[in-house]
Amino acid sequence: METQQLRQILMELRFTAGLSEEEQQKLARISRAQDFPKGTTIFTEGSAHKDIYVIRTGRVEICMSIPARGCLPVLTLESGDLVGWSSILKLGEMTATVVALEDTQTIAIDAASLRTLCDEDHDIGYQIMHRIATALSQRLVASRLQVLDMFGLELFDDVDSYENSSRGTAE
Repeated sequence: METQQLRQILMELRFTAGLSEEEQQKLARISRAQDFPKGTTIFTEGSAHKDIYVIRTGRVEICMSIPARGCLPVLTLESGDLVGWSSILKLGEMTATVVALEDTQTIAIDAASLRTLCDEDHDIGYQIMHRIATALSQRLVASRLQVLDMFGLELFDDVDSYENSSRGTAE
């Protein structure tokens, strides 16, 4: 896929929308289209990986390894979402496993080239890091809600039991 086509796609994706044409052109130069058929493991938790992906179409599932339980799903991502943010860090060790839930088209951005671009052009560096921080913040909120969903009902059941037993002894 040509750089111009990649730039056009980047303009339409939530993660890169709003960047200037020049910034999107710079990103397009270090990007390529990459497709993952349904069921493909894009990367595994603990592995080194060299790309960051912006999902064009399809959905992926983020799983975390739990000893004696396997890989448990924690989040589903779709069009416009960022996958593989860990690779922007110099260590690049992935914090989760990601699997394509359906045929998924992405724009793969070379992480080392993106780090260099961010170091050389602080304006785009700020924009990219702000967007990564926003994505991480949204995932943190989603994780907290999931923890509440998993364990919160038990807590509320305990509160109800406590309140019912307190009422019984106070009367």
